Amino acid sequence: MKITVVGTGYVGLVSGACFADVGLEVICVDVDKKKIDGLKNGIMPIYEPGLEEIVKRNYASGRLQFSTDLGEAIQGSEVAFIAVGTPPGEDGSADLKYVLAVADEIGAKMSDYIVVATKSTVPVTTGEKVRASIKAALEKRNSEFTFAVASNPEFLKEGAAVEDFMKPDRIVIGVDDERAEGIMKRLYKPFQLNGDRIIFMDIPSAEMTKYTANAMLATKISFMNDIANLCELVGANANMVRKGIGSDPRIGTKFIYPGVGYGGSCFPKDVKAIIKTGKQYGYDLKVLQAVEDVNDAQKHVLVKKIKNHFGEDLTGKTFAMWGLSFKPNTDDLREAPAIVIIDELIAAGATVKGYDPIAMKEAQHIYIGDKITYAKDAYDACVDADALLLVTEWSEFRIPSWEALGKLLNGKVVFDGRNIYDKKYLEELGFVHYGIGV
Repeated sequence: MKITVVGTGYVGLVSGACFADVGLEVICVDVDKKKIDGLKNGIMPIYEPGLEEIVKRNYASGRLQFSTDLGEAIQGSEVAFIAVGTPPGEDGSADLKYVLAVADEIGAKMSDYIVVATKSTVPVTTGEKVRASIKAALEKRNSEFTFAVASNPEFLKEGAAVEDFMKPDRIVIGVDDERAEGIMKRLYKPFQLNGDRIIFMDIPSAEMTKYTANAMLATKISFMNDIANLCELVGANANMVRKGIGSDPRIGTKFIYPGVGYGGSCFPKDVKAIIKTGKQYGYDLKVLQAVEDVNDAQKHVLVKKIKNHFGEDLTGKTFAMWGLSFKPNTDDLREAPAIVIIDELIAAGATVKGYDPIAMKEAQHIYIGDKITYAKDAYDACVDADALLLVTEWSEFRIPSWEALGKLLNGKVVFDGRNIYDKKYLEELGFVHYGIGV
């Protein structure tokens, strides 16, 4: 079985590599020739645990190929996945120009029946827009080739995407064509060996499922951050509250950890997009608007604590920052709380020395540039710093040598943005500890 995956970003590359790993013939297509040439030479455009190995293995076997020629790639393909970006517009809506451009080219180049499945996160009605684009391109050719449109949203966690794809907890497929349903069922059969995880539904419902899932997870995060802020005011401990409510199976323990807010390529963009969709239909999603507002405010909480301790003017102060990416096990800095924190500290006159196990190259080249200095390791970041800021909870930060840090830091002050340190223990060692909701 041959398939084409258009887009070699996070979703496209992981999907293509994993499909190839179960024996399919896969061609990943991208308009970025430099990226395609790099992939042919084993250079990964993103960091994701396990991805480099699986890409190299399947490229070497010939099952996974890379190309810039979509027209050639789709010849003989039974499915073409659209996995290109849907960046947010100024009004928060998802920009579909890349998705529809791919649909138009598929219509212009296809030579047999094909299932065109969107893997990009797209708003409701995108399936019909994709269908219209392909149909219009076929009409220009006076062609009578038939095709089907499907929605197959991804549910991959950055940092665990390969495992999520290979061992999915569910596979959502929106389809309205019996032949297409059969093809998609056959395509995903290798991932069904331990039970049926495919949920077939109509296309609009599949499109809505993706946005709703991310919006629900973002809601849990903002809800807990809101409660954590109240805990501080009333003298409660948000960590204890989290344990208390998380033991209720109706609530669960996931996504209720207080912190400095969510970021990344999905939650911020998708919450904005679903809010915009509601407005387009004359409906205000008030809960999700509050989710976004709380998250925006939460990214400023750590700096407020810093200013409460040191004063508004931070001129001459140096801060060690552990973690730059929006979460561990990724180099993704999109909407990362670290960026907001750095900008605020610099605006107040401070100097920031940062360290991240993976994301520093990305930070230097794209997001933060020369705004901060970069340390060679976690301890180097703390040399002569007035305080330590824990922003991203990478594993290597969990049990540091506090004795060594006490000697490196000018001041034994820790701002724990992820609540991973024991406040009582640090205070016994002579540190001042500030957590979230503690």
